[in-house]
Amino acid sequence: MADQAFDLIVVGGGPGGYVAAIRSAQLGLKTALVEREHLGGICLNWGCIPTKALLRSAEIYHLAHRGAEFGLTFEGKVGFDLSAMVKRSRQVAAQLNAGVKHLLKKNKVTVFDGNGALAGRNRISVTAKGAEIAGLTAPHIVLATGARARSAPGLEPDGKLVWTYKEAMVPAAMPRSLLVIGSGAIGIEFASFYRTLGAEVTVVEMLDRVLPVEDEEISALARKAFEKQGMRIHTSAGVKALRKGADSVTATLDLGGGKAGELTVERVILAIGITGNVENLGLEAAGVKVEKGHVAVDGYGRSSAPGIYAIGDLAGPPWLAHKASHEGVICVERIAGVKGVHALAIGNIPGCTYCHPQIASVGLTEARAKAAGRAVKVGRFPYVGNGKAIALGETEGLIKTVFDAKTGELLGAHMIGAEATELIQGYAVARTLETTEAELMHTVFPHPTLSEMMHESVLAAHGRALHI
Repeated sequence: MADQAFDLIVVGGGPGGYVAAIRSAQLGLKTALVEREHLGGICLNWGCIPTKALLRSAEIYHLAHRGAEFGLTFEGKVGFDLSAMVKRSRQVAAQLNAGVKHLLKKNKVTVFDGNGALAGRNRISVTAKGAEIAGLTAPHIVLATGARARSAPGLEPDGKLVWTYKEAMVPAAMPRSLLVIGSGAIGIEFASFYRTLGAEVTVVEMLDRVLPVEDEEISALARKAFEKQGMRIHTSAGVKALRKGADSVTATLDLGGGKAGELTVERVILAIGITGNVENLGLEAAGVKVEKGHVAVDGYGRSSAPGIYAIGDLAGPPWLAHKASHEGVICVERIAGVKGVHALAIGNIPGCTYCHPQIASVGLTEARAKAAGRAVKVGRFPYVGNGKAIALGETEGLIKTVFDAKTGELLGAHMIGAEATELIQGYAVARTLETTEAELMHTVFPHPTLSEMMHESVLAAHGRALHI
């Protein structure tokens, strides 16, 4: 069959790929997208969205148990139907998957169902069941094949007793006990979900604190909150081996300092990071440089090979859907010659963890700012000092801001508490606009809102806080 010619081809239909394809079509480029499984990728189908649906169910369950605190009464015992939670989560994912399909059709993006791989200069071969079903050519090829869960020798997931995020999202039954290996966002979100529903949860983290990419102060508050909820947490620790039984797993733990232990649980969740899907793409033959399991790119998504680009998880950390989408827009706009396109600014990308309490951040931590030689001013404001937080019954939390003491630049912001994942965008906008402390202090924040704490934290950095 003859090859089909396009201006731009995207391989992978996740949050980076489908957004890149839509933006490409908006800019007048004849665009094709190749997806082997689900439009929307892991994020929409098996990650960001369905996990938030599950966590919402857990949040409502938690609040229902606090009904008396709010003057509410319920007849009978508050319970849950795990299968119904999972069903709703899958329905949410399916709805959004259909939405992505509609958007691509609306923007006249040609979609090919199959595996895409580089097959000569400017060419993509699309295969299904081992046979080529289409040949595509374009001067610009954007790779957005995402990533998968990282494994480790002796800890390999089997989908039954040892889970990745995928199995943890669709459990056939509620485990009474659970070991979570890794305390990044994925591990902690599942730990929070299952603990809220009553499972005995143990978290093992090889580094010296949970959520190690977060500010140390926020990590410490998070650990305190998790342990108060009943989680058992081991840091500076590891899992040396897993021994599987008929319906349980016994983990051999290295607790540091020469201490060891054993723990038997019903299920294990492996959450030790991800690695890029670089295999079977023809990268080596095309001269595309791969580093540490990811395609090496510049701030515009350009790889080492002319005409080949990579975005999203394939292109390395931070492994975030919103980073992938923005990266896709930057990459395509640069290709199309749009004026004023800025390279990706990693430091302006907010990160969110949707556990209970929520955690969010953007920019430098206090420690990293100091390590970079910056003299800093730090502001803090507790949730307990905010009227809206008290009215909501959500007084556990803190907002922390880090400023350059000389220039007033907002270097970073870090939060733990109710709706932190929604609040953080205010500081993300501030960093993008290169806002200073003075401008933030002169901004009027509405009352009564949780956002007032953001203002107070800025004021506190300069000894001007009004409500503490």
